[in-house]
Amino acid sequence: MSQRYTFLVLGATGGTGKHFVAQALGDGHTVRALVRSPGKLPSPSPNLQVVQGSIADPIDTDALVQGVDYVVSMLGDKNLQRDNKICTTFVKKLVPSMRKHGVRRFLYQAGGLSRPYQGSLSPILWLLRYTLARGFDGQHQDNEAVMEYLATEAMDIDWIVHRAGIGSDGPSKGTLVRSSKDFSVATHRDCAEYSYRTIMENAAIHTSDFSCYSKV
Repeated sequence: MSQRYTFLVLGATGGTGKHFVAQALGDGHTVRALVRSPGKLPSPSPNLQVVQGSIADPIDTDALVQGVDYVVSMLGDKNLQRDNKICTTFVKKLVPSMRKHGVRRFLYQAGGLSRPYQGSLSPILWLLRYTLARGFDGQHQDNEAVMEYLATEAMDIDWIVHRAGIGSDGPSKGTLVRSSKDFSVATHRDCAEYSYRTIMENAAIHTSDFSCYSKV
């Protein structure tokens, strides 16, 4: 990839975020990372811009997005999202700043058990959500509110939602591809690599798809 971009990464020290940052930096891009704990980031790089803070704090979103090409959200905090839609509140502040500064592309990583706007879950995913994963329901409700906002109030932004089946860290298990119905539990590394490819894919704009491992 010859062209160099600047990525704003939210959740840069999380399971998928750290892999996304490493891949973007490895390809020569610039990363601006909003993080609570800068010490958790990879080794310092001249192409890594660190902004210390949290989306739960007062943040100057105009300064945050100014000069970036892509915005990537890989946020998730089960405890904070149990009772508060912190991602929705932040995205509603972020998108107007993106408009103001001409930043069009936004990838939001949601969980695979979050329903897309005006969509539904298969019976097995519904069962998983309300049994084994019931402790994460606050996160899913927050993700669903973000998807509703994007679909109803932000169609002028080139948004993409990755409904990821995030499993655990570990080596790659293959290549993830976009799917409206097939779902795979994937490693953090593979979810990050998928999002890194997909944010530049025009065909993915205004979709809220799963990712699944390619069978080819």
